[in-house]
Amino acid sequence: MAKWIDVSTSRHQLKLFDGNKLLKKYPIAVGKILTPTPTGTYRIINKQRNPGGPFGALWMGLSKPHYGIHGTNNPSSIGKDVSHGCIRMYNHDVLELSSQVPIGTRVVIHK
Repeated sequence: MAKWIDVSTSRHQLKLFDGNKLLKKYPIAVGKILTPTPTGTYRIINKQRNPGGPFGALWMGLSKPHYGIHGTNNPSSIGKDVSHGCIRMYNHDVLELSSQVPIGTRVVIHK
């Protein structure tokens, strides 16, 4: 089975699945009301370590331009609606997740 990512913006939770099997849950921050995280099905199209700025240890770009899953230099923001639409994770979590998902991994984002 293929690994894929399920993101719940209302639960502030990212789940990693292998087919139907839940492998891991991670706490996340998502977009605020004015810049919500877009719902839909996307794919990871690139990865960049140490992208600089507020993106923490790693950036994984989604097939929706300008959106991604990334680390943070502000860990107190995790669990809140604070980003400009991206999915924000603790740096150690985004590094762990990135090591398990290849480019092309499906990402399903819902409320």
